[in-house]
Amino acid sequence: MCSARGGSPSLDRNGLQKLLYGDVKATFGLSAQPTVRVIKKVVDAYSTLATQARAGLLGNTTSRRYRKAMGSPVAFRPEAAQPFDDRCLSWQTDTRTVSIWTVDGRMRGVRYTGAADQLKLLAEYRKGESDLVQRGGKWFLFATCEVPEPEASEPVDFIGVDRGIVNLAPTSDGMNYQGRGLARYRSWCARKRAELQKRQTRSATRRLSRRAKKEHRHATHVNHKISKEIVSNAQRTGRGIAVEELGGIGERVRLRRNQRGTLSSWPFHQLGQHLAYKARQAGVAFLEVDAAYTSQRCPGCGHTAKANRPTRDRFCCRRCGLAGPADVVAGVNVRDRTRSAWVFVTMPVPAPA
Repeated sequence: MCSARGGSPSLDRNGLQKLLYGDVKATFGLSAQPTVRVIKKVVDAYSTLATQARAGLLGNTTSRRYRKAMGSPVAFRPEAAQPFDDRCLSWQTDTRTVSIWTVDGRMRGVRYTGAADQLKLLAEYRKGESDLVQRGGKWFLFATCEVPEPEASEPVDFIGVDRGIVNLAPTSDGMNYQGRGLARYRSWCARKRAELQKRQTRSATRRLSRRAKKEHRHATHVNHKISKEIVSNAQRTGRGIAVEELGGIGERVRLRRNQRGTLSSWPFHQLGQHLAYKARQAGVAFLEVDAAYTSQRCPGCGHTAKANRPTRDRFCCRRCGLAGPADVVAGVNVRDRTRSAWVFVTMPVPAPA
């Protein structure tokens, strides 16, 4: 039933189901399918824990966090998300109702609503499990939709996007999606968090949790707006989108102590994810390229030097004199680098000899 891989235990679903199916069904008076779903949820929880341990997300094996996580049983909160398959939760998209199995019997004709585009996707492409979630006293259903992606068209050129902190997404076209408003909002949230943390009361803890969720929603909304506009521009002009590959930037960059919080709350990864999936949905080519020296290289003569960027906002080539906004120049370098990389991406695979 249990196995150990990489020092972390994992559960065998079939073995656990054979062992506990009868007891769980009889003890709680469940029917067959809900019993199977209960066991699967337990197995999934422990599998996630084992994956986190193997990936080092819980620290090393001697850390306090690791010992606490691996030495205690997984607890399930009453308000936690509950997954349902099509047997336990069925959708009637024509009447916008669902039928949900509960321990007290099946609830039929439960109405739901959503945005017009969401309802259309739900009716056409819903597939697989649905999650029932309670947030802020309201109930939500999260459904999985498998939307077919159109084949990416051959781009006539690329829009280079340089993701940053002060300027969230300057492009090679000269568009500048500034992040100063988001930075000011997050600084204000940080001050409020500090005030609430000093109180050390249950009420303050609840308010901290609500404020963190609100801050996350705000940043997500900003990233959605920026990515939607960039993808729409690329689709309208027949171009692709190019961004810097910034994986592991937290380990590569050394920052002063007062800068670490800014980097850790920097939503560049989420912005890249939004650009990628929106581009796929729109049939727009999307490519990540090496970010090395894009802010120091002159797109005119190719001269690369740290002195080319005398200030954070200004670029001035020491060889040819080309000058301009530093982030826009970086976007141009990303675009130029992608033009070269795209040739190799689309190169046909040679036939085996």
